Amino acid sequence: MTTTIPTIDPVVYRPFGRTGLRVSPLGFGGAPIGSLETDTDAVKAMLTRLIDHGVNLIDTAHAYYGSEEAIGASIAGRREDLVLVSKCGSKWNDDDGLPPAWTPAYVHATIDRSLQRLRTDRLDVMLLHSCGVDVLERGDVLGAVLEAREAGKVRFAGYSGDNEAAQWAARHPEIAVIQTSISVCDQRNIDPLLDLTTAAGIGVMAKRPIANAAWKGLDGQYEKYRKYARPYHERFAAMGLDLDAVQTILGAPADWAEIFLRFTLAIPGVHTAIAGMTRVESAEANLSAVAKGPLPEAAVTLLRNAFAAAEPKDTWPGLT
Repeated sequence: MTTTIPTIDPVVYRPFGRTGLRVSPLGFGGAPIGSLETDTDAVKAMLTRLIDHGVNLIDTAHAYYGSEEAIGASIAGRREDLVLVSKCGSKWNDDDGLPPAWTPAYVHATIDRSLQRLRTDRLDVMLLHSCGVDVLERGDVLGAVLEAREAGKVRFAGYSGDNEAAQWAARHPEIAVIQTSISVCDQRNIDPLLDLTTAAGIGVMAKRPIANAAWKGLDGQYEKYRKYARPYHERFAAMGLDLDAVQTILGAPADWAEIFLRFTLAIPGVHTAIAGMTRVESAEANLSAVAKGPLPEAAVTLLRNAFAAAEPKDTWPGLT
């Protein structure tokens, strides 16, 4: 039996804060194709399927080894259809000969390298990649991104990270986009960060919406992802979630991947949820989940209450 894969209608694209851009509720997260060294042909097949079915936001980073190159090779001829996002500032293992991390010279060098790898003359958004408040307060690395913006290499400057640093960034007038962790198992950045971003008209990208498949046992995770998955897995277990209870609210069968993704997209102030994918089948499943719309309020309330009840004395920060 042939399954019809839904296409995201541009009508449901969301205004991306004050940028003037509109983004699909589902975005593509490019970390796994780098860390898992996904074959370029597989990446192209997956991205073609996503773009053909309405996904217009693609996220990657200089630090995701091989990701920018694979994406650049896969989107040839379709650049104008896309909102292309990358990140800079953090070191990676192919940086021999480049300046030290978190310096203006390094930011400029990595922006130029990202443009080359992605085969484009400009990035829609360049995010500082999870530096601390101390680096943000210095102002020089953000200044380097702003210089790239003035040179036409970058349209909008932003920040990728969590907790106090994300809140600091949300208060800065030059930050137009923030990428932060928001999922069923990672709710600390919902309040008060999204109040700040909404008030400032900042575009919000929710990363790790599926929380590294927190419902899976660690043995079911890729070895490279187990250290990232462990805290999500522990939180999921502590929350004591009942799939049947959520399905009863929905009035239809649903798996945890669908529920997690639709939860994130139901949070006011989130404009796109970037899901990491390496297979066409995962892309199709995520498209089908998003087509069902955000979770209803009753299901969101159940999941938010479960997080609040399980969290020991407000000690679960956003997981960078």
